[in-house]
Amino acid sequence: MSKYKYQMVIQWSDEDNCFLVGFPDFVGQKWRTHGDTYTEAVANGEEALESLIIAYETQGESLPNPTYIDLEVA
Repeated sequence: MSKYKYQMVIQWSDEDNCFLVGFPDFVGQKWRTHGDTYTEAVANGEEALESLIIAYETQGESLPNPTYIDLEVA
């Protein structure tokens, strides 16, 4: 898996009858890939993220900053 830590959103779609995969930190396209099973969606998502990062780097674009959630309880 990538050394970059980005959120991966996986959501079931009744319309598409599959799990859709998106990366909120990357603008422009809500869903990047999909999978018939959750496990397949995760694997396809990892591959899509790697390809997305390579495309950004190849085009000389800066990668977006990953969103982090502070899990510390005050």
